[in-house]
Amino acid sequence: MDPFEDTLRRLRESFRAGRTRPAEFRVTQLKGLGRFLQENKQLLQEALARDLRKGVFESEVSEFSISQGEINLALRNLKAWMKDEKAAKNLATQLDSAFIRKEPYGLVLIIAPWNYPLNLILVPLVGALAAGNCVVLKPSEISQSTGKVLVEVLPRYLDQSCFAVVLGGPEEAGQLLEHKFDYIFFTGSPRVGKIVMAAAAKHLTPVTLELGGKNPCYVDDDCDPQTVANRVAFFRYFNAGQSDGSDRYIAPTVLVDVQETEPVMQEEIFGPILPIVNVRSLDEAIDFINRREKPLALYAFSNSRQVVQQVLQRTSSGGFCGNDGFMHLTLASLPFGGVGASGMGSYHGKFSFDTFSHHRACLLRRPGLEKIYSIRYPPYSLRNLRVLLMAMETRSCTLL
Repeated sequence: MDPFEDTLRRLRESFRAGRTRPAEFRVTQLKGLGRFLQENKQLLQEALARDLRKGVFESEVSEFSISQGEINLALRNLKAWMKDEKAAKNLATQLDSAFIRKEPYGLVLIIAPWNYPLNLILVPLVGALAAGNCVVLKPSEISQSTGKVLVEVLPRYLDQSCFAVVLGGPEEAGQLLEHKFDYIFFTGSPRVGKIVMAAAAKHLTPVTLELGGKNPCYVDDDCDPQTVANRVAFFRYFNAGQSDGSDRYIAPTVLVDVQETEPVMQEEIFGPILPIVNVRSLDEAIDFINRREKPLALYAFSNSRQVVQQVLQRTSSGGFCGNDGFMHLTLASLPFGGVGASGMGSYHGKFSFDTFSHHRACLLRRPGLEKIYSIRYPPYSLRNLRVLLMAMETRSCTLL
């Protein structure tokens, strides 16, 4: 028997009934999500400590504050985001109404990883709820304590006819992916991302894939070593000391004189390990970066603005930060997402709302004025063709 069929049917029926579309409903769900965070902070903190040995400082910075900030931003801006967006018109449509309407996709699936088990499930959830979708959340089976809170407590704060949390490992995730969703948002490894994308392709379901990989950091000779050491150590060792499932933890480690072919350079590292590869020049560093898959993030440290700009201009990555680590992630005004093997699509702030919205092209024409519009109909003439082509030119026109 399919364990998900009844739940998915319930959610689909709610969406078809239009329950999630009104702005008031979306606001209620977002406020409920905010109350969940505020009223269960201690419970969630304890779960994060059990799952990841994550302290209060790291939890506050990387989990709670970012999630709550996204909720607050969506609540402040929801009505503006939902408004129809006026579109430019040509001469042929000057008397008409042209606009882009943001519609919810329908039933969306959000699959989250274990390393930021609140942030990476709640931030996309904010976008999905704000856009008016019904949502299924699938937390990682590795962060079990956090997943338990999400499945047992979060549904009390949201409309359960439009929202569900499901648990399970790879087998259950595979069963879930056999179903048709209207959008899938996945955060995890490139290997599993390919599985998710293949499953989505069977139903022609659009996806956002937030994948990982190696995130290079170039350190120029012209820099302050202590400043760079402080900043690199902070962002590289932040959220570190993850369990490998056997309650064994790794101390912060720096590997020097690492060769490109060594195993530590082949896969994303989930632990406090910093490999250092020596290069002779900026050109060699850029060549090293460009030979590999496009990263989710790229960092460059130098006192020279020109050097930082060179790295930015001559490479490609999902995000870029000069003279610091992941601080660009703290800005909801910037999209977060990968490119190439590090993913597709983006989110954070309004970008999350847009990700979970279908942008519907709309043109409302007048029922009359048939004599003007009849220039399109046969019998065709060269004169009518010239007039029609001129009227259809994509340039902004204003009637005085």
